[in-house]
Amino acid sequence: MTAANMFLDAAAEAGYYALFGRSSGPQIRGGEAAALVRLGVEPVTSVDDTFDIMLAIDWQGVQRFAAELPLSANSIVICDPSAGEVPEVYVKTGARIVHLHMKDLAKEIPGGRPNMVALGAIAELIGIPVGPLTEVLGKSLKKKRADAYEASVAGVKAGAAAAATLGGSKRLAAAQAKDAKRWTVTGNYGAGLGAIRGGVRFCAAYPITPATEVLEYLSSALPKVGGVFVQAEDELASINMCLGASYGGEASITATAGPGLSLMTEGLGLAVASETPVVVVDVQRVGPSTGIATKCEQSDLNIAVYGLHGDAPHLVVAPNSVGDCIFTTQWGVYLAESLQTACLVMSDQALGQSRAIIDAPADVAFVGKRLQAEAPAEGEVFKRYANTASGISPMPVPGQDGCQYTSDGLEHTETGTPSSQSSDHTLQLEKRQRKLTGFEYGNHWATIEGEGDIAVITWGSCTGAAREAIERARADGVKAKLISLRLISPIRPQHMADALKGVKKILVVEQSHLGQFTRYLRGEYDLPAKPEALSRPGPLPMRPGEIHARLLSMGK
Repeated sequence: MTAANMFLDAAAEAGYYALFGRSSGPQIRGGEAAALVRLGVEPVTSVDDTFDIMLAIDWQGVQRFAAELPLSANSIVICDPSAGEVPEVYVKTGARIVHLHMKDLAKEIPGGRPNMVALGAIAELIGIPVGPLTEVLGKSLKKKRADAYEASVAGVKAGAAAAATLGGSKRLAAAQAKDAKRWTVTGNYGAGLGAIRGGVRFCAAYPITPATEVLEYLSSALPKVGGVFVQAEDELASINMCLGASYGGEASITATAGPGLSLMTEGLGLAVASETPVVVVDVQRVGPSTGIATKCEQSDLNIAVYGLHGDAPHLVVAPNSVGDCIFTTQWGVYLAESLQTACLVMSDQALGQSRAIIDAPADVAFVGKRLQAEAPAEGEVFKRYANTASGISPMPVPGQDGCQYTSDGLEHTETGTPSSQSSDHTLQLEKRQRKLTGFEYGNHWATIEGEGDIAVITWGSCTGAAREAIERARADGVKAKLISLRLISPIRPQHMADALKGVKKILVVEQSHLGQFTRYLRGEYDLPAKPEALSRPGPLPMRPGEIHARLLSMGK
């Protein structure tokens, strides 16, 4: 992982785009690990069908994730002969196997490490100059330990020199001149940045894989902007601390994964009933229960949309790329604050823990502003839950003159007084629903690209693979359009109808065993055709080739 992070930074310096995902086991410390990197001269938002090069420093635990590392006869396997025989699963692929004595080369260098030799070898094979690599090493190591820097540079050069004799290089196309600043960012750090940009100044959360990096970012970033971060004792405390801070006037957020979201559902219901804004970033992982904590799946959709007891309309949004985690989280904060409700930001492990080289995102002006309350005229009673035309009621801060009211989870009158009357319950239900369905979300509800009589509807991390598959299909004469939903709930029936004009066939792509997204679309939208479903569970990612093949069969 260390070598891969340095490699990504060097690729950025050299002018390339990249996506770096990681595969690891469920162990807290140690165990198997693989860094999965794809580079290109254009933005990269998806894994590919196979890997061109696999470099194995050792074969420790490789059988546990062999299915995640597909090779072909055109691939190269570079391995250290001292690590033992190449596993049969890779021999069967027909990939060319070459030996590189990484450990022996490292031993020849005082303080040398095999991973630095491997780093130099990969750079040589694909054409990344040693210059950017040594520059990255200098930034990472020079200030800490000069001897470690010198040993690492020597290891990189030794690896590059050895790889030059191997033959069969997989050279990248020449990088284009950088016409804009580029960032390297993970989806989780992006979500944290989006929260800050959206005005969040309080976070309470409990660490959980794969969402912990959101908390790591916010724990250092919030104090810099006058905010507060609290590591709570559990997810129940987290959501309730956030509700308390939000009730006090501060935009608040927490981050979790599926097991933590389950614990937060009662608190989310309180946010809906009391109309208190709060944002929860759910970085989805394989479930149910503890499942596979370090792998990706999109199977929290049902609980996100339908998991609150009672009729509890709330917001569910989803980023569709690593970079989009910044915008969508910021938008989620804006929506929660503007509509005074709970917003779930449905990221996933493949977005949250992947690191990408992206063009620097624009700093958009989405900062949530609550409808501020004013003291009523003399003799009038303050109505916290006034039945306004928009459904959005003025919200005071505690202690505001003339704006006292009761706030809890009980159903209530317009003034906040608890009520068990049918008329009050119906009025508040309709008001809470109306403010969501009547809001103007603009074009951000979905990413829509291309034209054709086939529509690929998807969401989250499947978007990149779907986009690439559509491009391949277009080259084969099959035209399709991409619809990647960013606003999952509430639904946008007229917007979807407009997006599907002229569409005769629909393919839904998702990472879910039960086809949760397909069922949701069929249940909530009036689709022009019965959709075909390309759905399967994690941990294996959706790849462009399988979507491309399905599109070709649909286009016949």
